[in-house]
Amino acid sequence: MVTIPDTPLILVDGSSYLFRAYHSPPHLTNSRGEATGAIYGVVNMLKSLLRQYQPSQMAVVFDAKGPTFRNEMYSEYKAHRPPMPDDLRSQIEPLHRIIEAMGLPLLCVSGVEADDVIGTLARQASAQGRHTLISTGDKDMAQLVDEHVTLINTMTNTLLDQQGVLDKFGIGPDLIIDYLALMGDKVDNIPGLPGVGEKTAAALLQGLGSIEQIYQQLDQVATLSFRGAKTMAAKLQEFRQQLLLSYQLATIKTDVELPYQLADLMIKAPDNAALAELYKDCEFRRWLSEVLSAGETVKPQSKAAQMDMLADDAEPQLTENSPAPLNASQYLTVLDKAAFASLLQTLSDAELTAFDTETTSLDYMQAELVGMSFAVTAGQAWYLPLAHDYVGAPAQLERDWVLAQLKPWLEDNSKAKVGQNLKYDQSVLARYNIRLNGVRFDTMLESYVLNSVAARHDMDSLALKYLGHKTVSFEDIAGKGAKQLSFNQIALDKAAHYAAEDADVTLQLHQTLWPQLQQQPQLVSVLTEIEMPLVDILSRIERHGVLIDSSLLAAQSEQLAKRIAELEQLAYEQAGKPFNLSSPKQLQEILFNQMQLPVIKKTPTGAPSTAEDVLAELALEYEFPKLITEHRGLTKLKSTYTDKLPKMVHKATGRVHTSYHQAVAATGRLSSTDPNLQNIPIRTEEGRRIRQAFIAPPGKKIVAVDYSQIELRIMAHLSQDKALLDAFAQGLDIHRATAAEVFAVSLDQVTAEQRRSAKAVNFGLIYGMSAFGLAKQLGVSRNEAQQYVDRYFERFPGVLDYMERTRKQAHEQGYVETLFGRRLYLPEINAQNMARRKGAERAAINAPMQGTAADIIKKAMIVVDNWLQQQSADSIAMIMQVHDELVFEVDAQQLDTVIPQLVKLMAQAASLDVPLLAEAGAGDNWDQAH
Repeated sequence: MVTIPDTPLILVDGSSYLFRAYHSPPHLTNSRGEATGAIYGVVNMLKSLLRQYQPSQMAVVFDAKGPTFRNEMYSEYKAHRPPMPDDLRSQIEPLHRIIEAMGLPLLCVSGVEADDVIGTLARQASAQGRHTLISTGDKDMAQLVDEHVTLINTMTNTLLDQQGVLDKFGIGPDLIIDYLALMGDKVDNIPGLPGVGEKTAAALLQGLGSIEQIYQQLDQVATLSFRGAKTMAAKLQEFRQQLLLSYQLATIKTDVELPYQLADLMIKAPDNAALAELYKDCEFRRWLSEVLSAGETVKPQSKAAQMDMLADDAEPQLTENSPAPLNASQYLTVLDKAAFASLLQTLSDAELTAFDTETTSLDYMQAELVGMSFAVTAGQAWYLPLAHDYVGAPAQLERDWVLAQLKPWLEDNSKAKVGQNLKYDQSVLARYNIRLNGVRFDTMLESYVLNSVAARHDMDSLALKYLGHKTVSFEDIAGKGAKQLSFNQIALDKAAHYAAEDADVTLQLHQTLWPQLQQQPQLVSVLTEIEMPLVDILSRIERHGVLIDSSLLAAQSEQLAKRIAELEQLAYEQAGKPFNLSSPKQLQEILFNQMQLPVIKKTPTGAPSTAEDVLAELALEYEFPKLITEHRGLTKLKSTYTDKLPKMVHKATGRVHTSYHQAVAATGRLSSTDPNLQNIPIRTEEGRRIRQAFIAPPGKKIVAVDYSQIELRIMAHLSQDKALLDAFAQGLDIHRATAAEVFAVSLDQVTAEQRRSAKAVNFGLIYGMSAFGLAKQLGVSRNEAQQYVDRYFERFPGVLDYMERTRKQAHEQGYVETLFGRRLYLPEINAQNMARRKGAERAAINAPMQGTAADIIKKAMIVVDNWLQQQSADSIAMIMQVHDELVFEVDAQQLDTVIPQLVKLMAQAASLDVPLLAEAGAGDNWDQAH
C-alpha cells in the first residue's frame, strides 16, 4: 500500500496528459464544432488531484515549442513523429488559460522537455526532504522515483513507489534508464539495441546489472537464460555507440537552470470570473454551474456582436445574450384578490407572457396543480401559489376560484404565451378542464430547432448556456432522495423564488433564442409550422393513452421466463460452469480467455468488448454468443414490456400513457419513454406478441398507417437519380428493380437472393454502410460486396453524386439540411481522427433522409389531426406515433370511409418528385393492423 504524505508537491506532466486525453473518450466538441475533449480530460485530472491531495504547491508542466538539447545530440530524435493534429493544437491555448485561471503555476521551458523540468524540480524537492508526487502516464518518469518521489497515473488511479517500480518492471528505479535505452523507443525514435524488448532488457539487467556493468562482463551474457543470449554479446559490441547514445537520450535531465524556485509554485486563488468565461466557451456546463454557484457571473455579449457572428450563415454562435441581468428583487408573490386582479390585468395587456406551472409530480397524469408563475418583462415575475399545504403555510387564494378567473385568459388563443416544455403544462391544465391556447413559443423547442446537438434543452442547461445564469434547482429547495419534498410541501418563500425564476428565465431565453432563429427563416418555419403545432397534438395523444391486455402480457412473461431459464442452462453447459450472464467481466473471461473467440472490438479501457453488436457478429459463427444474444433480447423484452406494461396501467383511465419527446433525437424524430413504444421489435415473434397486447376497445379497431420505403423515396428525390425516380414512378418493387439494375437481369429473372442483396445495398447505403459491413451482412467476401456497391453506383450515378455533394457541403458548412430546412449539425465532420470524421460523414449522408422522414411524419400528424378535429370526437383517435407509422382507434363501422381518408391525407403530407405512398391495416390489435 503506497502512502503519500500530507500536502505533497505535485508536478503534473501536462504534455503526457494532453495527448492521452486527446485519444481517450469522450471526444467532446462545443456547439461550434471546436474540439474540447483534451481540455476536459486534463482539467478533470487536475481537479481530481486538487480534490484528493489538497496541495499548497503544484505545477503543470508542458513541452515548449522548438527543438531541445536532445535534437542537437541526435538529429533524428522524434523525427518520425507526425505533426500535432490541428484539433489538438487548437486546444492548447484555451487549456493553458484555464489552468492559469485555476490558480495553478504553468511552466514551459525552452530547450528542454517537460520531463526535464519535472525531474529538476523533483530533485530539488528531494534535496530538501520534501515529498513529490509526479502525475504522469509516461513510463520514462519511473527513473525519478526514490524515497521522496512517487508517480501517480490519474487515468488508471495507480501509484508507483520504489517497490511498485520493481514489481512492474522487474528492476528498480536506478536501472530504468538502462531499461529504456536497451529497448529504445519508436515513438521518440530512440534507436536502442536491435531486437531487444521488455523481457530481454529486464533479463539482461536482472542478470548483470547496469549497461556499464554489462559491458564489463560481456563474457557472462551468454550464460543468461533468455532467448538469443548466446549471440547477444556480439550485438552489444556492434551497437555499443548506438546504445550509449540511447542511454543519453533516455536520461531525464535533473539540473536544468530554471527561472523560478520551488517557493514560486504556490497555488493561488482561482479567478472564477475568468473560469466562468472559459468554461462557458468550452460548454463545460457542470463546471460552469459550480463556478456560478460561487457567485460569479458571465459577461453578457452585446446583441450586435452576436449578430455579427451569425452574418456568414455559419452555425450560430450560441453565446449568452441576456436581455437583462437576473435579479429576484422584482419577483412578487400573489396572495390576495387585489394583487391577483392587478396580475390578471397585466396578463391581459401583455403582448407575450412566459407561463409555467408548479405541480406535485412529473407524471402529467397524476400531477396536482400547486401554483403558476408568469413574466411579461425580463427581470420581473409573479408567483401565484394555490395549494401549499404544509403546517404554517400562509393563506392562499382558493385554487378553483383562481382557475375559473384565469380560464378565459388561458384559453384565449389571442393571448400569446411562451413556456419551457409547455406540453406538460397543457396536460396538467387539461386535468382541470382547461385547454391551454395561445401557445406561440416553447424555449425547449427553440433551442432544439436552433441546434439539436449543441446542448441539452432543459431549462437549467439553457440558462447556463445562453444567459450565463445558474438557476435554483429543484433539489436546492426540496432536498434529495426519499426525504425529498413535493412542491406543495416547500416553504412559500423558497417556492416563490424558484417558480418566478422559471418564468423569468423562460422569457429571457425566448428573447435570446428567437432573434437567432429569425436570422434563418427556414428554421423559423420548422419551429412554427412543424414543432409548435405538434405540442397540442402530442399532449392529446398522451392523455388518450393506449389500451393493453394485461393477462396476455402476463402469460407471455411466463413463457419468456421459461425460455430465459432454458438459455441460462444451455449457456452454463457450454461454459462448463454457472455464471452471471449479465456480467460483462464474467462474459469476457468465458468468451475470450476460456473459449478463445476472436476479439472484435475493445472497450476504452482496453478490455474485449461484449457489446450487442460484437455478440451479434460472433453469433454468426459461434453458438455460445448466439445464446447470450437471445438471452439478452428476451430478458430486455420481459423487464421492459411484458412485466412492466401491466404495472403502468393508469387506475383512472385503464390505459397506458407514454411521454413523447420532441427535443431528444438529433434528426428530429420523436422518441417516447415510460413506456418506450419505439423499440418494440416487429421482426421477431416475441415482439409481435407484445404488439398483440395493444388492443382496441369494444366496438373499435386498431388502424395502423405507415409510409412505404419513405427514406428510399426521399433518397430518390434528393439525389434526382433518373433510374430511381423512374422505378418509383412506375410503382415497381424498388428492391427488385435495384437487383435488376445491379445484376443486369430483367425484373422477372430477379431471384429472391438477388432481391435480398439489393435490399441490403439500398438500406446500407442510406446508413453509410461500407463494403466491409455489407459483406458481413450478406455473408459474402468484401470484394464481392464492393462489386455490388460499384455496380449500384454505375446504375444509379445520381446517388453517388448526392453522397459526394452532401459530404462536401457538410465539410464546408458543418451541417446538412432536411428538405424542409431543419439543420443537422455535425461537430466532428472535420475532426482530425479519421474514424470520428468518417462517422460524421455517414451521418451527413443519412441525416437529410432520416430528418426529412421525421419532418414528414410530423407534418402528417398535423394534417391528420386537423381532419380529426372535424370528426366526431368518439369515432376516431390518434393513439400512437412509432417511426414512420401512425396508429388509431377507429369505430369498426367507419373503417371503409376512414382508412382511405387517412391514407390519402398521409400521402399528401409532403410533395416529393416520387409518389409518397402510405399503407394501412386494421385489426383487433396492433399486430393484426400492421
